[in-house]
Amino acid sequence: MRATVLSCIAALALSLSAHAAEPLAAVERAIVPVASWGGTPADASKAKRHTISQITLHHQGEPFKPGTDPQAYLRRLQTWSRTTKGWLDIPYHYVIDLDGRVYEARNIDFAGDTNTEYDPTGHALIEVVGNFEEVEPNQQQLDAVVDLMALLARKYKVSLDDIKSHRDHSDKTVCPGANLYRYVKEDYFRHKVALRLAGEQAANR
Repeated sequence: MRATVLSCIAALALSLSAHAAEPLAAVERAIVPVASWGGTPADASKAKRHTISQITLHHQGEPFKPGTDPQAYLRRLQTWSRTTKGWLDIPYHYVIDLDGRVYEARNIDFAGDTNTEYDPTGHALIEVVGNFEEVEPNQQQLDAVVDLMALLARKYKVSLDDIKSHRDHSDKTVCPGANLYRYVKEDYFRHKVALRLAGEQAANR
């Protein structure tokens, strides 16, 4: 049933005319690279390489107060991931801040890490800052999630059915939090991604 619904969403999206959305190439160029936020590259010789086939949404799981420096947060997260957890790098490939800015984290070519039992190999991992058991995502964050998911879906040919969240792959977590998860559960992201891709396709005709 879900596959049928999503197919209908995609078909409907393809029938709509393009809106004045920022081209996905511009979305990609706007991603803040690791070097720009003061991070260091992971040791490629220790990385598990993979091919992206899914997109998986996470939340930070902790409060992220307005005025917090996201670049300082990323530097702390990278240090904690490597020293305390013993991971290759930040577990996620991208992090989205309160203003909807997207930051590169772990190299997308390297499989991520998780505290739960699912295998994130093949998953493009997106973290949105904040604890969405306690707060609501803002519109800038939601828009950034859609843009990034659309970019990744087009680039790696990920189907709408394979856009999910952490809790869809593990029963040991509430991630990405109830207030963000409902956008996954109710197909908001899949619908918006389908529209975004349709607009991009129409613009490139």
